Amino acid sequence: MENIGKTFPGVKALDDVGIELYGGEVLGLVGENGAGKSTLMNVLNGIVQPDEGKIYVDGEEKEFSSLIEAQNSGIAYIQQELNLIDELSVQENLFLGKEPLTPFRTIKFRELFKKTQEVLKSLGLNISPREKAGNLSLAKKQMVEIAKALLFDAKIIVMDEPTSSLTDEEINVLYKLICRMREEGKGIIYISHRMEEIFSFTDRISVLRNGACVGSKSTKEIDHDGLVRMMAGRDVEERFFKEETQTGPVLLELDSIHGQGKVEDVSIQLRKGEILGIGGLMGSGRTELLETIFGIFPPREGRLTLDGKPFKPTSPYQAMDQGIAYIPEDRESKGLFLDFSILANVSLTRMEKDKSLYNEANHRISIDRVSEKLGIVAPGLDSRVENLSGGNRQKVILARWIHAGMKVLLVNEPTRGIDVGTKTEIYKLLYDLNKQGVGIIVVSSELTELLMISDRIVTLYEGQLSGEFSRKEANKEVVLQAMTGKKEMVTGTG
Repeated sequence: MENIGKTFPGVKALDDVGIELYGGEVLGLVGENGAGKSTLMNVLNGIVQPDEGKIYVDGEEKEFSSLIEAQNSGIAYIQQELNLIDELSVQENLFLGKEPLTPFRTIKFRELFKKTQEVLKSLGLNISPREKAGNLSLAKKQMVEIAKALLFDAKIIVMDEPTSSLTDEEINVLYKLICRMREEGKGIIYISHRMEEIFSFTDRISVLRNGACVGSKSTKEIDHDGLVRMMAGRDVEERFFKEETQTGPVLLELDSIHGQGKVEDVSIQLRKGEILGIGGLMGSGRTELLETIFGIFPPREGRLTLDGKPFKPTSPYQAMDQGIAYIPEDRESKGLFLDFSILANVSLTRMEKDKSLYNEANHRISIDRVSEKLGIVAPGLDSRVENLSGGNRQKVILARWIHAGMKVLLVNEPTRGIDVGTKTEIYKLLYDLNKQGVGIIVVSSELTELLMISDRIVTLYEGQLSGEFSRKEANKEVVLQAMTGKKEMVTGTG
């Protein structure tokens, strides 16, 4: 890609960007949120048309006006925001537009099923090809997206945050696939904010900053701190350790809760001003527990209390009315209206609470203050959320709850797909809310993250509590032991 330029209203997204990819190479493409990585890949894949610049594939100049044209030239794109159609089956999603057909133009369903089974098996996925995509977890959807690229034997594979929702075991499967594709001579562009993956998976790294390519280095020639400096243009304090706070009385209590799916007999307490981390493997019931508290799937049995009073939400509206806030893992489809403005997204919950008393002019001033405090980077409050980076989208959801007011904040994967600098900002924002007395429950697949920010950690295994650790007791070894299902309840003191 040579001299690629692209301008959106008010934003110079790409400025004279050039990158090269060789066969049999994994190129890491890194940069802070908003640096231009996804826009550059959208240009490569025909989703966005560049204002200037040229693309060459195997030395031949190409112009792609659609994703299909790029695919026909051997480019596969595994996007960060997944593109499966929930109402279609896994096999229909994998072969959409390229179904095996009979001479009479009907689909060969037996062949479709067999091919899907083969590719799912290669990924170690125990999923029925006939399962509806909408029934899959976010992690399994991500693996199905990866399966798409394998099916059509692409020679260039773009992976945008492919591990953001994957377990360690699934990441190992992906790593083996990447090694296999590299040996086959394919070129892979790998985008990730996880520095350990960039250094483990890639041969060379190109860095984008503010829409420009600021350099490319062999992975062996640069260390972690040097790469972060290239990304940010400054030294960034990546590691954040929450200071201990003086916690107050019990704010939220779950007593023998039986909830959606596997959640069985869970009893935990959350104190005012505390960050409670919840750890567990995929399928352990972490998300289902948060959705039970938020009223998406009301508890089947058990008792909840909030501020010492009985609390049994039968819908998110009731939970919000009582001061419960929720930031979901899949923020794009479950937390935001991407085609709405920042103002509209942040206003929603407060409007529901205030109803006829809501005054947009007054609240615009309030939202502007919150936006400035959170450091949301956008031309203005009327900017559409779909044009924001992942980190800024996360801040928009957080701004919504700060604007509306809350007692308890439930956060599912707080920094999924977010760069190192913005991660620290998010941690500090959670800590500030903590100091104001907000009780926070954080679910994260990153154990290091839980250990950094939590006052206390509980673990789930197959829907049941398997461990509880104070800040001093918690370490990777004992928490992982509890997450993987030791029969007896595990504590930090053994």
